[in-house]
Amino acid sequence: MDADLPFLTGLDARIAEMIAPALADMGFDLVRVAVLGRESPTVQIMADRADGTLIAIEDCEQISHAVGAILDVEDPLPGAWTLEVSSAGIDRPLTRAKDWERFAGHLARAEMNMPIDGRKRFAGIVLGARDGHGLMRLDDGAEVALPFAEMRKARLVLTDELIEASARMMKPDAASDENGPGDENAPAGTQKAPGKPDRKPARKAN
Repeated sequence: MDADLPFLTGLDARIAEMIAPALADMGFDLVRVAVLGRESPTVQIMADRADGTLIAIEDCEQISHAVGAILDVEDPLPGAWTLEVSSAGIDRPLTRAKDWERFAGHLARAEMNMPIDGRKRFAGIVLGARDGHGLMRLDDGAEVALPFAEMRKARLVLTDELIEASARMMKPDAASDENGPGDENAPAGTQKAPGKPDRKPARKAN
């Protein structure tokens, strides 16, 4: 697993391969790709700046134009689709090996596709990553290695320590949140744009 890329499968992985190089050239890291829905799917792109700081609204707009243009050309989705670009947020998903390294010492929750030692859900302190596994110390002191290939989702838990650590990295213009707290699918800086039934999508900021 490339430490700089999220572990994905299927259509999500195909789209990530299409857009990750362009985002890297623009100075951004791809954190997550998710295609939701069938008839008029929504493509959710989650990104941060390459220096680890949260992206701002103008960054979302820049990414939206670039990603939209790539998807228009590559055409991985039939019919109309909607593109949403957002920051990973503070209580961010842990989708890459380097996320597990960067946020070692912070509390996280993970859910697996297949049971590990008889359970699918885990909560504990992130210890890093090794050999395709996320390492975690559980509440009882036991340590567990969770394979990325079987990880359904993993996310940091919002704590005072995490907020303080994120504040040290966050730029002033990256803290705007017009959607209010608790909206996992539209964190600060979300940019939405309709996709192309006619191959010429309009791009607009919300």
